[in-house]
Amino acid sequence: MNKFQFMGRLTRDPESRVTPNTNTAVTTFSIAVNRRFADANGERKADFFNITAFGKLADFCAKYYRKGQQVLVEGRIQNRTWDDQNGQKRYATDYIVENAYFADSRRDQAMAEDVPSSSMDGEFITVEDTDDLPF
Repeated sequence: MNKFQFMGRLTRDPESRVTPNTNTAVTTFSIAVNRRFADANGERKADFFNITAFGKLADFCAKYYRKGQQVLVEGRIQNRTWDDQNGQKRYATDYIVENAYFADSRRDQAMAEDVPSSSMDGEFITVEDTDDLPF
């Protein structure tokens, strides 16, 4: 099985383009994903991943994702190789998005510009900040 799932914050606004041969939309963005545990100094580290989306999903990410938003992305990992100008073999690992979601709280999403309310319906529940939680 070839699958990844990352939840993190966008480190920059997505960048979009269209492939010249097939006119396919391509959007790239980077997310910072916190590690589960702190290091010996008590600091939490993050890993940074470059993400690529194609087609309608690329259009969605370009339109609604913004720097600082927390998102959840799922997809597949692809490896590619090529020879550079000096004849050296180069390798890259690509994270190709197949599903993308908002992961901020509903309140944070509502404050974001241009996010359609219909994209959030049924995805989240609101929990009031009280000490009377049932668990």
